[in-house]
Amino acid sequence: MQEEYCKRGFEEMEGKGNIKKSIGLPQAVALYIGAVLGSGVLLVPGLAAEIAGPASLLAWGLMTLLVLPMALVMGLLSARFPNAGGVAYFVSRAFNTGAGGLIGWFFLMSVPIGAPVAALTGAGYMTVALGLGEGAKVGIAAFMLAVSLFINYFGMKVAGKIQVAVVLAIVFILVIAGIGTVPDIQAVNFTPFMPHGWLSVGQATAILFWCFIGWEAVSHLSEEFVDPQREAVKGVVIAAAVVGVLYFLTALATVGTHSYGASNSTASLVLVVEHLLGAGGAVAIGVTGLFICTATIIAYVGAASRLACSLAKEGKAPQVLSRTSERYGTPIGGLTFLIVCFTCILALYGTGVVSLTTLIQLPNATFILTYLGGCAAGIRLLQGNKFGVVISWVSFFLTLLIFPFVGWSVLYPLVIAFIYLAVRRYSKTAETESMLIKS
Repeated sequence: MQEEYCKRGFEEMEGKGNIKKSIGLPQAVALYIGAVLGSGVLLVPGLAAEIAGPASLLAWGLMTLLVLPMALVMGLLSARFPNAGGVAYFVSRAFNTGAGGLIGWFFLMSVPIGAPVAALTGAGYMTVALGLGEGAKVGIAAFMLAVSLFINYFGMKVAGKIQVAVVLAIVFILVIAGIGTVPDIQAVNFTPFMPHGWLSVGQATAILFWCFIGWEAVSHLSEEFVDPQREAVKGVVIAAAVVGVLYFLTALATVGTHSYGASNSTASLVLVVEHLLGAGGAVAIGVTGLFICTATIIAYVGAASRLACSLAKEGKAPQVLSRTSERYGTPIGGLTFLIVCFTCILALYGTGVVSLTTLIQLPNATFILTYLGGCAAGIRLLQGNKFGVVISWVSFFLTLLIFPFVGWSVLYPLVIAFIYLAVRRYSKTAETESMLIKS
């Protein structure tokens, strides 16, 4: 019964032809890379190096080992159970609808913060490169968010084609930047190797998790894959290899050229490229930052808007979020919800109420819990696939090891869980009272 209930909402919508299968393998690979290789590659190498020094490369090594199992778990689940509910749907099938709904809300409430963080990071790179102020930074970030929402309104066929072009440009520039800095890497920048002890490596690893989230986002788009068995699994393998190489090159260049420390850490890649190509290179990487972060936002806006629609169809979110465009088959209810959230977050940042550092830490715990839920679901749902079960266990334990280092940000999922459980209890009470009145 639970399984049928979980599938009902989107089976009904699929039957009406609202969800269009338009994502092929090139678009799937681009969406995966765009979702994973986002603001993290611009922001995190410098922050991790500031926390752990050269030993941050150990944290990068750990996360590089973790990334393929994580990606494959999401790919295998998406291939076997393509659904717009993504990880929330997997958890519902594996356990129960209550747990699935909670995981869904963890992800859904991460994107309204994570997407503006990505936009502000990309805008920050542009303003550093051009010498602009905070006002310009907020304005550019708002424009990036608006473009991503606009693209998603026209559907994933359009978004996927744009994503392919954007990702190709990103890969080219990052490879050139990484290889070009090799002659400037100096041994002295790797000593002392661990200036802040082993604990700092664990803390850096928790921050690095921000760089490797994204596989779960594309799972929400799996229902729109032309061939889920092909796109989901092959797509994550190709994307994981590309992402791993690019992250390693960027982190090595940041540490080897010591392009971090103090205020430089949040724009370390600008310094790396400026050292390589001069002021013109800094502007080029600033523009690249806009593309990188916009690619991430496109994928996450698509995922969150579809999840909002899925949760609404299952009765776990307000019904207004289930509205879809008759012309394009896109979830306009979810997109409207994100517009409101993005406006609030940018207003809070623009007025100085919250900092970018606070914003980037806030959804970290919810993203990790989303992955833990997905890996746990993989252990149960992939029972017929011994390889899938093994990598689900590996991903679960490695992700669990990182969770204690999230610190105070664990309060955010606790607040979400409290509100979710209170709403569920109120809904059940209201439904019971209604039935008693009718009887």
